[in-house]
Amino acid sequence: MGYECLLAGLPDIKAGGEAPMTIDALVALLEETLTERDLQSLALLRTPSDAPQVLETVEHYDDTIIGQPTWWEDAREVLSEEDIHTQVLYEIGLKAKNRFVRSWFAYNQDMNNVMAATICRKHGFDVRKAIVGHNQVAEILRKDLPQKDFGLTGVMDNLSEIMALVEIDNLMEREKQMDVIRFAWLEEKTLFIHFSIENVLAYYLQTEMLNRWAILTVEQGEKVFRELVTDFKKGINIQ
Repeated sequence: MGYECLLAGLPDIKAGGEAPMTIDALVALLEETLTERDLQSLALLRTPSDAPQVLETVEHYDDTIIGQPTWWEDAREVLSEEDIHTQVLYEIGLKAKNRFVRSWFAYNQDMNNVMAATICRKHGFDVRKAIVGHNQVAEILRKDLPQKDFGLTGVMDNLSEIMALVEIDNLMEREKQMDVIRFAWLEEKTLFIHFSIENVLAYYLQTEMLNRWAILTVEQGEKVFRELVTDFKKGINIQ
């Protein structure tokens, strides 16, 4: 199904600009316009804070998923509900039938893995313990090859830009630059696609980024970072 009228009526959006509308307003518009199947693709892209509602939706429309995660009941004994929701949502996203959704989740996993590996190497930690997933990028990173690029040149999009982010001392700026890379990736992946659900989903993700940075204060950013550091240390068993 094409979405010519919907996309033609949406305000222009650009990296570093103002959010064209609130995310709630955009979601309300999309809920009135998208097909049920496309709404499920949108649901998978909702932020982790929406994960419980998203999971309920996905379970109701499981024909949008290739297979279903089965481990989360056992995980309740060792992980918080929020961590379980996030991990399940991620696993489901990587199994989505929509190729664009799968690519988005895979790219974010690759980006996070490259960042984690670069940080580990910089501080002398074991790279292998910080890598998640089992795709090509994850398996190459686990080898911890001696090359500066981990042997990923030609395999990972925007590799040098992602690795350079580790050198940015300002943590808020680092996170913003990660979104700049994500924003550009979305534009590249939809450059030759017109009036499709992929364009709609990319617009949603870009709008979500701009809204997030519009409301994120310095204090909130530091709190998020401290939580990330704590989780990261737990993940690689740093005392």
